[in-house]
Amino acid sequence: MKVTEIAFDKQKTGKYRFDIVDLKSILSKKPDDHSQFEHHKLSFFVIIIMNQGKGNHSINYKDYDFKKGTVFTLRKGNIHKFYKTKAQGRFLIFTNDFVIRNSDKIETQKLFRLFNEMLSSPKLQLSNSEFIEIENLISLIEKEHLDENDNHSHEIIRNLIQIIIHKLFRIKTKRGQYFEDKYFSNFSTLQELVEKDCFESKKVAFYAEKMGVTSRTLNNVTQSIIGKSAKSFIDEVLILQIKRLIINSNLSFTEIAYQSGFNDSTNFFKFFRKNTGNSPKEFKEKNK
Repeated sequence: MKVTEIAFDKQKTGKYRFDIVDLKSILSKKPDDHSQFEHHKLSFFVIIIMNQGKGNHSINYKDYDFKKGTVFTLRKGNIHKFYKTKAQGRFLIFTNDFVIRNSDKIETQKLFRLFNEMLSSPKLQLSNSEFIEIENLISLIEKEHLDENDNHSHEIIRNLIQIIIHKLFRIKTKRGQYFEDKYFSNFSTLQELVEKDCFESKKVAFYAEKMGVTSRTLNNVTQSIIGKSAKSFIDEVLILQIKRLIINSNLSFTEIAYQSGFNDSTNFFKFFRKNTGNSPKEFKEKNK
């Protein structure tokens, strides 16, 4: 089944490109173009904070458990799906333009670093005091959005979201998920290239040449940012792109192998199983 990209609801939110919704209302909806219980792709950013109950949420074909105080950060292009649950949570939904408008380079980088699942897990478990602090900020946002909703609300909400982003960024940094400034620009360039060209080449030297650096430099970049070799990072991106192709097309597995850059379908099957623990067929069956 094709993965539907969910557009931002402009009619509901107007020019502000922001919305706040609760989990119960999302699960009770019956959208015309997709099912929330099947994989769908985002065209916006989402901060999810769970405030009651337990359950699971799928992000980029990986299941994450949650409980009170769990925060998920999803970026544009991420694929996720819901499972039926009686848990409660709230969703802050916004476009990148909404948050980074009038922001400087450092503010913008913090946004993209926090929401980049290649840099750190999209799941963050808050302590009780951290949870209360974030919940208070969300309550202020909710009040502005639903009660006040005047000419000042847009900027107040935008600033409150930026505060939440800074606080989540601080929490991750304190827990050792430090994002090395020295190499971040190079890593962002590499990630963009790999996401675009991973079907063309899986070799580190290919991307090093495109960036005008050595393969050793790229290894230093990825080791400093994510603690992995450049080859491991390329393979990780490639696997995600292959997963999307398996779910989002009616191609045979042999056709997918050739389309994703493998000259031999046998090597494709070995590569996929080595990196996922499943065959392509098993993966597709599990994600129907």
